[in-house]
Amino acid sequence: MKPFFLSLLFSFSVLVSAQTRYDFAKLKMESLDRGLVAVRTDEHTVTLSWRYLMSDPLNQTFTIYRNGKKIGERNAQQSTMFTDQYECEEDVVYEVKPSKGKLSGKWTFQPSSPIGYLDIPLDKPSDNQSDAWFVGYSAGDASVADLDGDGQMEIVLKWEPNNSKDNSHSGFTSPVMFDAYKLDGTKLWRINLRRNIRAGAHYTQFMVYDLNGDGKAEVVMKTADGTTDSKGTVIGNPEADWRKQPLTNSRNEKVGYIYDGPEYLAVFNGQTGEIIQTIDYQPARGRLEDWGDNYANRSERYLACVAYLDGVHPSVVMCRGYYTRTTLWALDFDGKELKTRWFFDSDKVGRDYFGQGNHNLRVGDVDGDGKDEIIYGSCAFDHDGKGLYSTRMGHGDAMHMTGFFPNDDRLYVWDCHENKQDGAELHDAASGKIITQFKSGTDVGRCMAADIDPTNPGLEMWSSANGIANVKGEVLVDRPRGLSTNMAVWWDGDLLRELLDRETITKYDWENQRCYTLLHMDDCQFNNSSKSNPCLQGDIIGDWREEVLVRTRDSQHLRLYISTLDTDYRFHTFLQDPVYRISIATQNVAYNQPTQPGFYFGADLKKSGRVFRGWKF
Repeated sequence: MKPFFLSLLFSFSVLVSAQTRYDFAKLKMESLDRGLVAVRTDEHTVTLSWRYLMSDPLNQTFTIYRNGKKIGERNAQQSTMFTDQYECEEDVVYEVKPSKGKLSGKWTFQPSSPIGYLDIPLDKPSDNQSDAWFVGYSAGDASVADLDGDGQMEIVLKWEPNNSKDNSHSGFTSPVMFDAYKLDGTKLWRINLRRNIRAGAHYTQFMVYDLNGDGKAEVVMKTADGTTDSKGTVIGNPEADWRKQPLTNSRNEKVGYIYDGPEYLAVFNGQTGEIIQTIDYQPARGRLEDWGDNYANRSERYLACVAYLDGVHPSVVMCRGYYTRTTLWALDFDGKELKTRWFFDSDKVGRDYFGQGNHNLRVGDVDGDGKDEIIYGSCAFDHDGKGLYSTRMGHGDAMHMTGFFPNDDRLYVWDCHENKQDGAELHDAASGKIITQFKSGTDVGRCMAADIDPTNPGLEMWSSANGIANVKGEVLVDRPRGLSTNMAVWWDGDLLRELLDRETITKYDWENQRCYTLLHMDDCQFNNSSKSNPCLQGDIIGDWREEVLVRTRDSQHLRLYISTLDTDYRFHTFLQDPVYRISIATQNVAYNQPTQPGFYFGADLKKSGRVFRGWKF
């Protein structure tokens, strides 16, 4: 059966929306290669998958070769995946060549490859550390970008010490480290933040993105005295120790916090791990009480993002505070220097933007001017650093921004709140206007939005306090069995989204109102306790579907799980949608949220016959 979009190819309507107003001819995004990957499906089968790019014509066909011999073709009516029934005893070189253009893809497949995933060996930091509080390391959050300019994604991985702390908890932590790896496990570098950066989900948000358009991504993050780059260059005073030391034997004493000493922002060369520039961090923490307490809990709450604030070039935005005082610092990087674009401080604009931030943020052009806005939770900021609106509903732990309605081109935000009053609500991302709300007298800590039921128009929404609801605000199922609220992934090849939680991919059975398992990642472990997220999920390699990057239980390896399930659909890689691409870059921020595109994507696309920049519906 032909994929539906082809039968509608010449009768589509075009999405005239805020998202189409990006000028793709000028937008500085990374150059991707074909993204070919070969993974073992079973003992006798190898599945190949590759990217269909925006530069490809609509009638692009592909020819597949094994060791230089043609073994198949995929025409314009077929997906960009191919199954090879071949038992190999030696390495096999697969190649995919397009009928138009020169961008081919190659992948060397080894007969010892595991079933269903790529194995990526790690150089785990030694357990023999001099720190008296050290208890070992685990592979934590990750990001991906082209670090060396070859068109392929590399991994930047955060090593989290097992004594990391939430900001509200006292205690010493061991140093946070960062590694860079190629997908075959080749280690590129290691950066050590050392003792003056505390370990925990809220302290170190790392942005990995090509900020100056040279084809190679940079890494930007907060640093301090002693931070050491890959070549041994040290920032500031290597002997300084700014951690709060114990003064008494009281068990209630606040120790390990860092609220003295200089603070820096550093940009690192993504290929080598070397420091390019270090500048003073803005704003300085100043008086702790200005942030809401006196022990460096709220003053050390950080967020970060990448945004196309001028509609062409990516800027990095470093954020401090959200429970009370809120600051955003936007910077541009020209390859040598970071320069301030604008600075926002809630202390200077009144109470509307005071205490309205989440443990995460979202970025996209929500008002249709071709420039990105920043959705901070219950408030939003325009591309010029001015406040856009505030719903005044306060702080929340989770948030989702995408297209929710199949026939509405605007972006919406599904947000949940801790104030034991506002529960979870859907609002217009451009105006803050509330569309629907489920109030609750509880702390609603998690929420999710995804199309999981093809019989209901638009996305479905649910939270820890309400069942599955539609975009009209009607509750469809009060308490579905096994429905998680942590992460999501496009996995099995249809247009519905699957759910991701506790090393398991599940699919919602809308007829029986329950979830069933598609994949359990044996011998692996997700991160961040009850938040239960993989190191990363997203469209990293292969066709339009998403991969899951997860650590093994001993953190000696990463595994990149890749779907080998068949699909009838051919879409351009999500990586070429700016909203989606930035959602990958910001996934590591505080409480991780799943990727989401800047347009509606779900089962209703079968009926619409629409097009968005080459995504053919």
